Amino acid sequence: MTIQTDELRSTPFSPRFPESAGEVIDVYGFAVPLWYADPETEYDAIRNRVAVLEFSMLYKWDLTGADALAVADAVFSRNLRDLGPRRIAYGVVVSPDGHMLDDVTAAVIDDGHVRIIGGNPATGEALESAGTGRDVQVDEIRDTLAVLSVQGPRSRTLLQRLTDRDMSKEAFPYYTFDPAMEVAGIPAHVNRMGFTAELGYEVMVPVERALELWDAVLAAGQDLEVQPAAAAALMQVRVEAGMIMGELEYDETSTPFECRMGWAVDLDKPDFQGRGALLALKDDVRTRVVSVTLDCEPDAADGARLLQDGADVGFVTMAVPSPALGGATLALARVAAPAARIGTELRLGDEGGTAVVVRTPIHDPERVRVRG
Repeated sequence: MTIQTDELRSTPFSPRFPESAGEVIDVYGFAVPLWYADPETEYDAIRNRVAVLEFSMLYKWDLTGADALAVADAVFSRNLRDLGPRRIAYGVVVSPDGHMLDDVTAAVIDDGHVRIIGGNPATGEALESAGTGRDVQVDEIRDTLAVLSVQGPRSRTLLQRLTDRDMSKEAFPYYTFDPAMEVAGIPAHVNRMGFTAELGYEVMVPVERALELWDAVLAAGQDLEVQPAAAAALMQVRVEAGMIMGELEYDETSTPFECRMGWAVDLDKPDFQGRGALLALKDDVRTRVVSVTLDCEPDAADGARLLQDGADVGFVTMAVPSPALGGATLALARVAAPAARIGTELRLGDEGGTAVVVRTPIHDPERVRVRG
């Protein structure tokens, strides 16, 4: 089912979307279904079998040239020069005044090639600005690269059937990448990571071979009960995993220390965009992102204000039915720092329900599954 409107573009994999696909939403200018079959089936595949999810919509910037690494380091919050071989770094890009623009991943493919993936065009603008007068070319490559994320406890088994590359945990650890694999005979850049808190991989291939990859993965995984999964199931697993999204858990009023990303700010780096401001802000944490359980339906909680002793202390960013909690409503929320303690009871504003702050994440808190 190819989806394209005057406002939204089709994705590289959309010709394979079934006619039964659900309501379409806007993801970075692309039309993306909320579900293919149903969210419950798709969630179960991510957590218990293997699912494929499209991530072509994210912005991808390739920096090439003698100064590529220096330019990336001038914007990114972590020290890329300290990465080990084939390591992926997860961090942030902040404004000059130290507030969040984007959470991104960075991979140093070689001395003259860095790839950064994120969700805000402002990251590209920051890279372009840092590259002015330097030997670097900054290209946004969504139009040339399709991304299929293969996630779930059977994802390694599935991909091993399609490549000669050793996919074992020892040979391909968590948060590493291989830029020169073949998957089903297709040249691919593969990251061992995902947005599900499960064992998983992101497979990037030329857009003209996207459908060939989709067909090969679905065919190879039939006996593993592979299932395409879409946005609704992805939001369930990411809320259970406590994974943040821009314009929800953070915006340009947030600092990294307020949205669970303070650990990714390397203030020992000599300099990067916003470093000076972050030094001043690190001890001024006014809000925090927390997980809360709720005694109402998710639709009633989305965006609701949260009250403590009658005072407005924050709001729900996204609420979902959580299979990990037996179907109870779970949400991420932004609250004033004093209200962030586990066990704190809050009230939903006009709805009058109860929210209780719980540990983040509620799914696999030690991250055992994703590293398996």
